[in-house]
Amino acid sequence: WRAAAERYPQVVSLDDPMFGFMIGPSALNSDTGTQGFMVDASQKIPWHGKRDLRGQSASAAAATARADIDETRQRLIATTKIAAADYYLVHRLLELNQKNAAIMREFREVARVKYENNQVTQEDVLQADVELAELERRTVELQRMNRVSIARINTLLHQQPDYPLPRPPAQMSVEGEVPPVEYLRQIALQRRPQLAAEAAKIRGEQAALGLAHVDYYPDLAIVGRYDGFWENPDQRPQVGMNLNVPLYQAKRDAAVREASYRLSQRRAEYRQRVDEVNNDVQSAYEMVQESMKTLRLYELKILPAAKQNVETARSTYTNAKLDFLRLIDSQRRYLMLQEKYREAEAEQLRRLANLEQAIGGPLEMLPLEVIHPQVQNVL
Repeated sequence: WRAAAERYPQVVSLDDPMFGFMIGPSALNSDTGTQGFMVDASQKIPWHGKRDLRGQSASAAAATARADIDETRQRLIATTKIAAADYYLVHRLLELNQKNAAIMREFREVARVKYENNQVTQEDVLQADVELAELERRTVELQRMNRVSIARINTLLHQQPDYPLPRPPAQMSVEGEVPPVEYLRQIALQRRPQLAAEAAKIRGEQAALGLAHVDYYPDLAIVGRYDGFWENPDQRPQVGMNLNVPLYQAKRDAAVREASYRLSQRRAEYRQRVDEVNNDVQSAYEMVQESMKTLRLYELKILPAAKQNVETARSTYTNAKLDFLRLIDSQRRYLMLQEKYREAEAEQLRRLANLEQAIGGPLEMLPLEVIHPQVQNVL
């Protein structure tokens, strides 16, 4: 961007003045008094408006590069938030795995006591050992995921991949409701750097079209000369001008048509980009809405029912009215649902990051009562 901005003073500046010198053979003969030399200087001056149009074109190119910086920054912010969500998720899964391992050890102890009292077979104890081994394998997998997430964040921070990081927060909840999608589309059209870049390209092509039109007019060159070849001293100082004659119109007509077509192309690309931005916002909005509804289902219905199922199965097994495999299966399913809940929670954070990138800036959540007061009552 800074490199592109330096084009402006270059294109609006005048060309360097020209200096000329000529000498004749008589000037080398010191015996003669003839002034056998000539000097001249000239300055080219473009037709009125050309320098300004060139400056407009350079400014538009700089604005395009500036918008590219903003777009890169938005992508970096989204990437960072997604990396933080992944880091948060793997820690929550590790905690779940540890808690489930503790519960499974309690189940094994209950099964061992019942086996020693000849109430169940050794199969229950062995099944508990299998589940504990599987949880240990899962721990190894999650530790690998944790190291990968740490390396990704450290890469963003320009640090060594294994540099220690603080633990993520215990909760990364999202408060409030997402604003209406119509509002999000409006602010996206105002914020998105890509649209600003396309608008700058249109301004650049408009300047190029204007420059093609003024190219029909000549450029002047002011000339000052001292011609020592004239014998009369009063005739030696001279002032004049040069100008090009725009006689060949075909190439200028083609330049105007080319600039006009390029301007039409840029305008069509801008309209296409507007459609793409609206689609990006709509898609990201629907994904966020799905995540929020999914989380509410887990919180209000799925997880409470699964927890109650485990408690019932545990009580029934203790009273010797249920086989151990059904208890293990209920606990395994409860763990799976808890993991899915945490994954949905992290996915919501990722989708919110994508929505913010789609609208070109931070998302301000609205209080629940602003849009859906009934939702607040349910929660």
